[in-house]
Amino acid sequence: MGFLRRLLGGAGESAEERADPPADQAEVDAEERARELELARFDQDRTGDLVRRQQRFAGYAWTPPAQGGSRRSDDEDDVSEDGDRSTS
Repeated sequence: MGFLRRLLGGAGESAEERADPPADQAEVDAEERARELELARFDQDRTGDLVRRQQRFAGYAWTPPAQGGSRRSDDEDDVSEDGDRSTS
């Protein structure tokens, strides 16, 4: 019953007494940093050793060289001698 009384704003407390005092910016920043640290720890616990190793060494991974170039096989056919593309 006490839960419903508090939920529905029963007798005993006015709206001014229930309101939390406004927090200053330093407290808000400290709470935000603590929350971000908690999320980082949770994410670290959630990922396995293999995933962390892959993320750590992703910058050193070998990538195949780009094949071809930006020019395509039909580019030469559509370009006129002065460099403008034909509209045919």
